[in-house]
Amino acid sequence: MIDIQLSDKPLNPQTCFESVVSDAAGGIVTFVGTVRNQTKGKTVLRLEFEAYAPMAIKEMQKIAEEAAQQWSVLNIAIYHRVGILEVGEIPVVIAVSCAHRRAAFEACQFAIDTLKETVPIWKKEFFEDGEVWVAAHP
Repeated sequence: MIDIQLSDKPLNPQTCFESVVSDAAGGIVTFVGTVRNQTKGKTVLRLEFEAYAPMAIKEMQKIAEEAAQQWSVLNIAIYHRVGILEVGEIPVVIAVSCAHRRAAFEACQFAIDTLKETVPIWKKEFFEDGEVWVAAHP
């Protein structure tokens, strides 16, 4: 089962986790990305995420399908938030269940790394002395 969400509402890691639970799973790995209070030595006030929603959802689906094939994923959920987020809030949650823990870890890492590289979601960081768009695809 694949569960993809792109939302302007706060994300709940427990909901994401619960969507991948399976009696066949020997391991469930959850990644929760949070807005940190600094980057490159500068104080972060907040972040803003924008997305081209149709393509972002399509790309997240593609990531989930590839992870499912490569690591025999039982269930995978990829949630991303858009809009303005304050320090401590959650912009991304990924949960993966597999028969074995190693596969769950590897699939989850693949999902977050690939999401950051390929999904059309852009991040603007706000600092005390200005703001900057962070490259979507380094």
